[in-house]
Amino acid sequence: MKPITVPARAKTLNDLLKKARRKEVILEGADGHRFVLLSLESWEGFEVGEDDDITKNKRLMENLLNRRRGGKSIALKKVKARLVSS
Repeated sequence: MKPITVPARAKTLNDLLKKARRKEVILEGADGHRFVLLSLESWEGFEVGEDDDITKNKRLMENLLNRRRGGKSIALKKVKARLVSS
């Protein structure tokens, strides 16, 4: 990914960034393409390596397990409904 610095004078973009700090935002272009805008402050990346078996990555598996235990899940049907209504 390529980081792009948003200038302070770009009011519309900065307003969107402010909204994305609180909650993820889905942007939809005039052509129908959708993009997700979200804060990476709490994002954690994992080096998967060249092996196709990601289950060997203990840190990743532990993180996924912890997320599964601690979080509330949303049914796929509800997620699709939210995307359609956005």
